[in-house]
Amino acid sequence: MKKTLILLLVMIMVIGSFTACGGKKDAGNGGDAATEVKIGINYELTGAVATYGEASVDGILMAFDEINAAGGINGMKIVPVKVDNKSDAAEATALATRLMTQEGVVASLGPATSGNFMATIPVAMSSKVPVISASATADEGVTVDAKGNVNDYVFRLCFNDSFQGVTMANFAANNLSAKTAVIIQDNSSDYAKGLAKNFKETFTAAGGTIVAEEGYVAKDKDFNAILTSIKGKQFDVIFLPGYYQEAGLIIKQARDLGIAQPVLGADGFDSPVLLELAGAAALNDVYFSNHYSSLDQDPMVQDFIAAFKEKYGSDPNAFHALGYDLGKYIADAISRAGSTDPTAIKDALASTKDFAGVTGTFSMGQDHNPIKSIVVIGLENGVQTTSVKVDPK
Repeated sequence: MKKTLILLLVMIMVIGSFTACGGKKDAGNGGDAATEVKIGINYELTGAVATYGEASVDGILMAFDEINAAGGINGMKIVPVKVDNKSDAAEATALATRLMTQEGVVASLGPATSGNFMATIPVAMSSKVPVISASATADEGVTVDAKGNVNDYVFRLCFNDSFQGVTMANFAANNLSAKTAVIIQDNSSDYAKGLAKNFKETFTAAGGTIVAEEGYVAKDKDFNAILTSIKGKQFDVIFLPGYYQEAGLIIKQARDLGIAQPVLGADGFDSPVLLELAGAAALNDVYFSNHYSSLDQDPMVQDFIAAFKEKYGSDPNAFHALGYDLGKYIADAISRAGSTDPTAIKDALASTKDFAGVTGTFSMGQDHNPIKSIVVIGLENGVQTTSVKVDPK
């Protein structure tokens, strides 16, 4: 009887030990080791560039919902940890630290803008947790450091500014037959300065002439002095690198002054607020480089548009599409890594080949920039009517 009791106690202890192992939480690997994977979402949900952050997050969460509904990543449910960096670089840094050292995420997505994203890079490198932005387009200081070394834990899904500036200069020269141009740039923005630099170099190398260069700073409202200054000059196009807030007002005030030349910009134009600020009548002969076009008849693009409309009741823009691809990209990498270890995920992100997304098919380059095409969109009365795809050289 005594031996039977001892044997029973031993069996209970063994069973108990297995039960304890099965339910153990592993915060360092992003949640329940067996059933969940935690992914950070560090975006501009309020503040000056909230429209970019909100759109990106809508796309990411749509992708996560689809993945979870289909069974998750290798059977693990994605648990997003969403935070608002308030469009502030210092806040983005603080939140990146919290996500990686306290929340235990296996990777962090965002922020949307280059400056805010760059503010999170030191945290990612020291914590050895991947950070990925779908829209940080700055040429310098993102995936490669000042010494030319690749930041191992930093990736992006978008082309960089030099490609946008080069593309728009070639578009002006080749598609619009422009010989002369005016540049109006946001002098407070590295994004705008990088675009302007590359546009100028490419346009002049193609035989064009920059007849005037004007500047403003973010949050300016009245651009009539600048526009009056250029109105008397002879030029074929205006290149306007900047964000939609000022671009919308500049385009409206230019048209009001009778300046009818084509206006060229970049992905900073892609916001419904551009139409609100400029008005439909002003948005003719306006062209901008972008990551995606709703005019693309690829079934993957059209299926995404239909599903987005059903979920959110509106048309998706490029930031929605980039966010959606970002959500699918990180899930694909975790699946291929076969692990929730951030270093294994980093290696899988770096080795990505022929990933098919709504914003195009890409492989990840050695510098952690994707090799993918760009789209130049044309507006008529504020509506996208033309789309030209340009492949990388």
